[in-house]
Amino acid sequence: MHPLLQRQIKRHLSHINPLPEWENFLQAVDEAYCQFEADHILIERSLELSSEELLQSNSQLQGFLDTVEAQVVNRTLELAQANAELTATFASLQHTQVQLIQAEKMSSLGQLVAGVAHEINNPVNFIYGNLVYLRSYSNSLLAIVQQFLEFYTEPPSKIQELIDDLDLDYMSRDLPKIIDSMQLGTQRIKEIILSLRNFSRMDEAEYKTVDLHDGIESTITMLRHRLNRDLKRPAIKIIRNYGNLPMIECYAAQMNQVFMNILANAIDAIEEKIRNQKLRELDQTSDCIEIQTILMDQKFVSIRFLDNGIGIDPATQKKLFDPFFTTKPIGMGTGIGLSISYRIITEQHQGTIECISSIGKGTELIIKIPIVQK
Repeated sequence: MHPLLQRQIKRHLSHINPLPEWENFLQAVDEAYCQFEADHILIERSLELSSEELLQSNSQLQGFLDTVEAQVVNRTLELAQANAELTATFASLQHTQVQLIQAEKMSSLGQLVAGVAHEINNPVNFIYGNLVYLRSYSNSLLAIVQQFLEFYTEPPSKIQELIDDLDLDYMSRDLPKIIDSMQLGTQRIKEIILSLRNFSRMDEAEYKTVDLHDGIESTITMLRHRLNRDLKRPAIKIIRNYGNLPMIECYAAQMNQVFMNILANAIDAIEEKIRNQKLRELDQTSDCIEIQTILMDQKFVSIRFLDNGIGIDPATQKKLFDPFFTTKPIGMGTGIGLSISYRIITEQHQGTIECISSIGKGTELIIKIPIVQK
């Protein structure tokens, strides 16, 4: 008989004499107890096996999750690295593209400027050189005519008619003025040719010691047509505050390109301000660009360009030197001028370029380069 059933009978039925007919009942109860215990043991074993299987499955699943997580982390790192490499490659391609554009632009511009200067220089020199003889010959001829009129107070009628038709008195006064204006004009052309040559500097592919003021003045000459007054605005004034600078070691043509880009942008900013003023019917102020040069601690020079144009907002200032970034309409700007300038100053001359600007107050660009390149 099942031990549990025996204990229950002994506890509750020990004082009662068992009847013969109880044997079958007790036997059935005993079988039920035994079956229950067998089923209980089977269920416990099944639960143990299921628990072990669940723990094993959970361990396998956790291992799988750890593996997947590690793979995701590794893949994320690989993608981040690939993205960084692509970003660096894109920046390098942009840099290379800007350099190629700059090289092609400077080469084409330099060749064009040098060619034009050469072609203009020869005939201008011919005219300028002969003006001295023209002045001398014309003075001699006028002196002879004057002597003739003094000796012949009453010339023949035909000569008198010719004198009256030509207005000899006016011609005598005006001819020297014409020669003076021709000499002034040819001198101005010679100065422009010199500025063109100084600006292009095709023969200076290495560092040379130059006067930065000459480069700035050559650039101003190149942009003179944009500074002069026109129908839409008054003239833009150039204010020069030049310091006593030594000769600077630099790539002269590249520095001239920087000056050109900065001054052209300053003129654009002033013209945009004028357009906005007209739209809002504001009083026009004096339009000017100030250029300052300063010697700093005997090792560096500073060149500052200050305009009273429309100004630049902070968001735009952050992108100002990015390749191909421009705020101008399509066809009005390429977005490489200041980017090229930044590369020239920082990479070619180990200097710095900084922008300080406020909307409505103008812009200041500050260049700092060493006097001697290492």
